[in-house]
Amino acid sequence: KVSMAQASDVEVLLQSTTLDEPVSETILRDIKRVGRKMYRVVLPRADTQDELRNWDLWGPLILCLVLAIVLSKAGGPLKNTETDDQSALVFGAVFFIVWVGSAIVTLNSKLLGGNVSFFQSVCVLGYCVAPLTIAALLCVIVEYIVGNAVFSFILRLAFCVVGVAWSTGASSGFLAEIVPLGRKALAVYPVCLFYVCIGWIVMVRSSG
Repeated sequence: KVSMAQASDVEVLLQSTTLDEPVSETILRDIKRVGRKMYRVVLPRADTQDELRNWDLWGPLILCLVLAIVLSKAGGPLKNTETDDQSALVFGAVFFIVWVGSAIVTLNSKLLGGNVSFFQSVCVLGYCVAPLTIAALLCVIVEYIVGNAVFSFILRLAFCVVGVAWSTGASSGFLAEIVPLGRKALAVYPVCLFYVCIGWIVMVRSSG
């Protein structure tokens, strides 16, 4: 016979499952989760690292797509000085750099003795691209609004520097916790290099 406690546990389990919920509720819940993680990266709090430990790849995929689209359409395409093939090449290059770069940084952390899953680290690095994605949008806007080339360059450089620093700071705090104390610098350095590379691409592509 099934006891009352066992029956109660089964009832709670059935209530917590998402198999019977409408698809719209599932999508809305996932969107809210992604938005919450992006918010925690852009505006870090004490529990940001705990939030990012619950990994998913939807947020990084969305950010990577937005960044790749912005950079592939920035500069030449908006001024009709590049072909569609060149824009597609830029799109593919950005996509490749973000995902392969995340994988390499994750592998480096694992080799340094980091206690983290592969996808969890990729998730953190992907979400921390958010400040650079915002910087890319701002750089493109500045390039086409500000008429003075020198002032435009200074603004775009400032956005990129802040974006790189923000992304590095948001991700390195998490990665530094998962590697041995004496190897933190070795774990943070590739992260900084990864975001500097993306920031450099943003700076170059937004120059028009």
